[in-house]
Amino acid sequence: MVIVGVLLLLNSYPLLVSEDLVFRSKATTLQASVSVMVNSLSGLDRLTEENVTAAMSVVEETGLSRILVTDGAGRVLYDTRETGANVGDYALYTEIVQALMGADAFSCTYKGAAFRSRASSPVLYQNQIIGAVYAYEYDTEQAALLADLQSNLLRLSGVVLVVVLMLSLILSKALTRKIGLLLTAIRQVREGAYSHRAEIRGRDEIAQIGHEFNSLADRLQITENTRRRFVSDASHELKTPLAAIRLLSDSILQTDSIDLETPREFVSDIGREAERLSRITEDLLRLTRLDSGILEPGTAVDVLPVLEQAMRMMSLVAQEKGVDLTYSAAEGCTVLAAKDEIHQVIYNLTDNAIKYTAAGGAVQVTLSREAGQVVLSVADNGVGIPEADLPRIFERFYRVDKARSREAGGTGLGLSIVSDTVKRRGGSVEAANRPGGGALFTVRWPQTEGEEAG
Repeated sequence: MVIVGVLLLLNSYPLLVSEDLVFRSKATTLQASVSVMVNSLSGLDRLTEENVTAAMSVVEETGLSRILVTDGAGRVLYDTRETGANVGDYALYTEIVQALMGADAFSCTYKGAAFRSRASSPVLYQNQIIGAVYAYEYDTEQAALLADLQSNLLRLSGVVLVVVLMLSLILSKALTRKIGLLLTAIRQVREGAYSHRAEIRGRDEIAQIGHEFNSLADRLQITENTRRRFVSDASHELKTPLAAIRLLSDSILQTDSIDLETPREFVSDIGREAERLSRITEDLLRLTRLDSGILEPGTAVDVLPVLEQAMRMMSLVAQEKGVDLTYSAAEGCTVLAAKDEIHQVIYNLTDNAIKYTAAGGAVQVTLSREAGQVVLSVADNGVGIPEADLPRIFERFYRVDKARSREAGGTGLGLSIVSDTVKRRGGSVEAANRPGGGALFTVRWPQTEGEEAG
């Protein structure tokens, strides 16, 4: 539409300007010719056919189509038309009437491939109007030039229109092809083909959208792979205790002659497996809440009382395992979080350290402040973590030694819960091996000021 508007303007504005220029030129030249004829008659006190013809005979040839001279009443005294001259008749053309009223008159029209120009002026003697001079010009030469200009503009507009249409077609095909590729990729990903990518070349906006879409698809594929692995691992973890419960219950039901002590052992095992199912379910629900972004409103919490409470609970577990559990803590370690979150972090890390520390070993928990951060470290002198497993230690259901982890009662979710909980409060958690043997987990929270909120 813009190009069509430009072409219409191209075919109208130059023609209108050229036509106006011709009108101005005609007004100047024709009125100048009329003025010459008026001057030749200005010395006469009265206009007659004889003296007008004599006066006009000395006027140079002007190339005008027709010249009329009238007296004060509008009667024609002189007419250059060759056939059927109107001498003696009255000429009441508009321009003559205006001249007899004392005004110069001019008009010009462009019609029928010709310019038709008319001009008239009064003839005065002692400030009295004694007649009028009227000139008419029929010009086809300049009309032909204007027609040629119009024809050239039309041809030029046709060429421009064809070129624009071809470019528009090429550009629209390129644009629609890219948009089509992007729409196809969107539909593929929407249907679940997260590995599909939009192959869009170039550096324009569509290509940039394609690159952003591919980045989004990468994120979706990673998320989907993680979700599938999580579902698979969760199903496997839930299936193991369920299978054990079913096996134990079937053993009780299918054994006819069984002593009283054996069913008690089986029921006790069933209870342990049920507890394990409960722990897995609780951990899964906790991770689901973290993934959903559901967090309790953060308050300024002093970590020291929470640490002391957790250590009292874990000391009983350490005593049963024969592990020496000690801790040291600095005062004024305040973070923006919830009490239950901090307790969960301390409990999971300490419980994990005790589980993987042999009898006679030691677990040391330290709480300190460093450079505007509250730092919690849990160190043990157990078996440590293989270097190849360190990057994946916080993945869900990931275990370094799966058989040993299940024997210890772990769900494979504790460290994931710690990592997600800490990161959602703006902190970080790291795992490393100690030079003398064992593992070291370090948690860092941004320190905050203020008293603990109830």
